[in-house]
Amino acid sequence: MIPSGNKRPYLFLFAALGAVFFLPFLGGVHLFDWDEVNFAEISREMLLLKDYTRVHVNFEPFYQKPPFFFWLQVLAMKLVGIGDYAARLPNAICGIITLPLLYDMGRKLRGHRFGLLWAVAYFGSVLPFLYFKSGIIDPWFNLFIFLGLYFFILFYWKKEQFSGITLSKSRWYYLLLGGFFIGMGILTKGQVAYLIAVLTMGVYWIYQRFRLYVSIPQFLLFTLAASVVTLAWYGIETLHHGFTFVEEFNKYQYRLFSTPDAGHKGFPGYHFVVLLVGCFPASIFAIRTFFKTPDEDAAFKADFNRWMKILFWVVLILFTVVQSKIVHYSSMCYFPLTYLAALALDRWLEGGIVMNKWMKAGLLGVGGLYVLATALMPVLGSNAAALKPYFKDPFAQGNLEAPVQWSGAEVIPAVFLFILLWLFFRWANKGEKLRSIFLLFGGTAVFCMLALVFFIGRVEAYSQRAAVEFSMSKMEEDCYLSTYGYKSYIPLFYAQPQDGQKCCFKDSECTDRLIQGTIDKPAYIITKVQKAAELQSKGALREVGRKNGFVFFERIPEN
Repeated sequence: MIPSGNKRPYLFLFAALGAVFFLPFLGGVHLFDWDEVNFAEISREMLLLKDYTRVHVNFEPFYQKPPFFFWLQVLAMKLVGIGDYAARLPNAICGIITLPLLYDMGRKLRGHRFGLLWAVAYFGSVLPFLYFKSGIIDPWFNLFIFLGLYFFILFYWKKEQFSGITLSKSRWYYLLLGGFFIGMGILTKGQVAYLIAVLTMGVYWIYQRFRLYVSIPQFLLFTLAASVVTLAWYGIETLHHGFTFVEEFNKYQYRLFSTPDAGHKGFPGYHFVVLLVGCFPASIFAIRTFFKTPDEDAAFKADFNRWMKILFWVVLILFTVVQSKIVHYSSMCYFPLTYLAALALDRWLEGGIVMNKWMKAGLLGVGGLYVLATALMPVLGSNAAALKPYFKDPFAQGNLEAPVQWSGAEVIPAVFLFILLWLFFRWANKGEKLRSIFLLFGGTAVFCMLALVFFIGRVEAYSQRAAVEFSMSKMEEDCYLSTYGYKSYIPLFYAQPQDGQKCCFKDSECTDRLIQGTIDKPAYIITKVQKAAELQSKGALREVGRKNGFVFFERIPEN
């Protein structure tokens, strides 16, 4: 075995592990509405317009996101071409970077074994794994925030001269680097990166009984470092186009905070459930450390535990308060949650804690949900027609008409996970704890891959593929394309207009012009089945097809 003192082989090992699991099959299924398609379309338009300083959708300024993630997608599209694979490639790269980073951080904090446990816990938990296979912004955004806080903590330790940890750089290096990464977070998704960092620091300040553990000039320098990074774009944008982006972006953020924007409603405990079920199996182990952490042999270890708990609760409470409930809003919790899970695993290996009946029940309960869900999906899919009477929504009934083939082999992920859980408990009971941990988390990563291979394409076939295929069929035609009664980015990305004249997307007035106004070329409008009659009553439209809950209309220009 490679000596634990040599970290380089393990860094390469985790990078290779990420490449093997995150790079394949990225383009195996179309991008999902809204976020994946929205972001990919922004990047496609950046390439077409050759305008890398402004964000556009439908070739008009888009004020909801800063540009850094789209720059990454643009590079990917230049490398492998415009398409689904390129849109998801930046997050695969993020995963390849994140795993070695976590190993290295864990190794610095608590030793070689802990570094392995932290990286493996992140790699082998469901949602953290799946996000590296996606085309959304959050993996990079979360990584930047976490790095910003991590280096700020190192600055504090260096300043306070914590013993037991080697910090070879000056405290100003750690402070400025922390500010730089928070600035990158702002450049990736907005000022919430700074908000999360400052709220976490603020709660720690309260824990310190309002002692200024960082001086005001030092905090201002941290903020300045973040600001310099963000002004590299925000400043140029404001200089060229005024304060429009800042004003519209802040309005959008307020809307997300105060209202369930875009219909994303949820109950107060939404994110608690998302993290418990979505971060299986790490979430089950992490619970053991939330309320009581064993005594530490070094002050910096206890302090980092404290920071991770604060970060977790700050993010969870913040996005519980936010009215829009979207799964990835709490994804910043993945870092502290997997750290705390690794801490529990490390204690378990040392004999400091035992796997009590509640942990066993949690693993069996949440794991059993995944087994049950993946076992039932092929059964339900094979009998989709029989399920239609149980759905009142006509669009959902139409979705179930999709000609999806189920062979029965789709039960493989369920069988695999069932055997995995059985082996884990068997090895754990025999005292082979470390082996059982690697089996559980490595096996969960394999389960995620199997679930993607067997299910994601079929889910997409039910939900949106008919609209994607219709949009792609109009790629070469000189026509207008729009939706009615719902909002979608699919006509933009998959019809691939070369300018803003093809797809009417901005507002209902644009679509109304296609329905009733003067047009100079054919117009195609996609709607959902429950809106078809309403749409047809508005103008001289001809239905040209319907499929899986979608109805397609054509309007020919008058001579």
